[in-house]
Amino acid sequence: MKSSRRIFLHYRYLSPFRLLPSKGHHTAANNLSKLPINLDCCSDYPFRMLGIRRMINYTKKASCSPLLIFGHSTATSGFFNLSSTEKRGVSVIAGVASDGRGFSTSIKTGVNENNIERIYVQGGINVKPLVVEITDRDENIVEEQESSLKVGGENEVIEKPGDLNVSEDASPKSRVEETDAEKEAWKLLQNAVVTYCGNPVGTVAANDPGDKQPLNYDQVFLRDFIPSALAFLLQGEKEIVKSFLLHTLQLQSWEKTVDCYSPGQGLMPASFKVRTVPLDEGKYEEVLDPDFGESAIGRVAPVDSGLWWIILLRAYGKLTGDCSLQERVDVQTGLKMILNLCLTDGFDMFPSLLVTDGSCMIDRRMGIHGHPLEIQALFYSALRCSREMLAIDDGSKNLVRAINNRLTALSFHIREYYWVDMKKVNEIYRYKTEEYSMDAINKFNIYPDQIPSWLMDWIPEAGGYLIGNLQPAHMDFRFFTLGNIWSIVSSLGTPKQNEAILNLIETKWDDLVGHMPLKICYPTLDYEEWRIITGSDPKNTPWSYHNGGSWPTLLWQFTLACIKMGRVELAQKAVDLAEKRLPTDSWPEYYDTRTGKFIGKQSRLYQTWTVAGFLASKMLLKNPEMASLLFWEEDYEILELCACALDKSRRRKCSRRAAKSQILV
Repeated sequence: MKSSRRIFLHYRYLSPFRLLPSKGHHTAANNLSKLPINLDCCSDYPFRMLGIRRMINYTKKASCSPLLIFGHSTATSGFFNLSSTEKRGVSVIAGVASDGRGFSTSIKTGVNENNIERIYVQGGINVKPLVVEITDRDENIVEEQESSLKVGGENEVIEKPGDLNVSEDASPKSRVEETDAEKEAWKLLQNAVVTYCGNPVGTVAANDPGDKQPLNYDQVFLRDFIPSALAFLLQGEKEIVKSFLLHTLQLQSWEKTVDCYSPGQGLMPASFKVRTVPLDEGKYEEVLDPDFGESAIGRVAPVDSGLWWIILLRAYGKLTGDCSLQERVDVQTGLKMILNLCLTDGFDMFPSLLVTDGSCMIDRRMGIHGHPLEIQALFYSALRCSREMLAIDDGSKNLVRAINNRLTALSFHIREYYWVDMKKVNEIYRYKTEEYSMDAINKFNIYPDQIPSWLMDWIPEAGGYLIGNLQPAHMDFRFFTLGNIWSIVSSLGTPKQNEAILNLIETKWDDLVGHMPLKICYPTLDYEEWRIITGSDPKNTPWSYHNGGSWPTLLWQFTLACIKMGRVELAQKAVDLAEKRLPTDSWPEYYDTRTGKFIGKQSRLYQTWTVAGFLASKMLLKNPEMASLLFWEEDYEILELCACALDKSRRRKCSRRAAKSQILV
């Protein structure tokens, strides 16, 4: 089957990002990435390619979409086959702004002193926008560049997809003294890159050559790509991350329906896959096929996808210094859509986000429906990110006000009601129930008999943690690692609470780390509890998978939290432990047994976020100054803001003073 050499043109999309070639292992059409460029169409509109010392004429063909050149729209019809025997810097750039988002404010038209002329092209049913940039460069520099794209001819020079560009200002320490494990990890991460129309757009969930039934592990998951993105950004490779952010932004606006019902606007997909769609005459094109949960096990919407997308958007700006991506009109619109979806009024009485079971990293039934800590920590982070990135104008003032109010309420709610230590457990043990009063101590009517027997002896004197869930008459006392770690990173917990969480992890190292960091939760659901809560899930048996399994990908979040709190030795200890086993065990997804001694019974090997989590941890330890760009300090302004001041009702008691007091608790 031959690849299509047609590039469909369209005038409506103006959101380019630079081509970052990637290995073709995971592209549906490897030869599409080579893109021999031919300019032999549309002669009705001749123009001069600046920097090329000859005139290029276009010959007209049928069925061409309108073309926009520097703001001048033409109604040319035909397909544009772009080719040239010239070697001067020609790059094919994919743009991804969706319909209705308008033009990006970051796009600047006109010819600058470097003689740059751009053609914005898009078209076809699902072909994404492409931009052809032709730039006049110094001939000596062009001849010396190793990553040039030679157009036309038999000897085409294409960058290897895995050999991603590293910016010159990337920290030199990041590649110094790499261990064999790091070298292997970088090779595996590069091989996991997925390309779309020749551009890298993410990494597959797992790249196990022996896996005959990959299910959806051959797709790009939003949550799974986060550690990969950080590893690339810390290495100075930003284009793949920018590409990922923009392509997933475009998918946000796609129609999503499950049994004739469509979820709210703003939902980000859980994953997407690059598929090949056949065209006429034996040709084909690549399309992105997203999954919003309609194909997932249990048909659960991925609540955390949009939250991680916002967090990554901020990280991109912080680590690259490029805030222009955040300022684009389409990005601002997508950001507001996610926030509106999360901040929509409902029946809930709490500031925490209400979700169903399986809507985050724990994507199977594990009894986390309600207000799980992981979602609240990510929600809090996303709100703080949005507060930094939202453009303030008349249209966003109400949204910013809603964000500030929610941050204040959520911060107090989690610090006050989710926190348990020895003192708080003893307080719950003595709770009175059935209180009907505005001044009730046991506000959620928690029955003391809910305190599990294991907790009494397990919780240390000098430590504490945030419980997994809180609902009326229900407290989930399990320790969920990601939620607690990210509460440290985002400063959802108080400084003293954050320190106590790390103290607990250190004290209970054998339980939470053991032979492989880190337990996803502790302890397990077993016997009758496992049967009722999980529905007898054979994958979530005790000490396996989400039910007490050990997940190496949690290393990077743990490392970030430890660096923030000045406990680098804890992170180094965990990373050293993982480095001894991961390469030998072929980088598995998770480990089983109480101490994480065995590779998981259904664990995929060469799991990408295991690889990327390890790399990100190593790079953060080598460059701890970069970690400060990724975590948040206590924001006292949040504690000063209070929606209660706007309400004159005497039934509402202001919690601002209580929230401030929690700083030292």
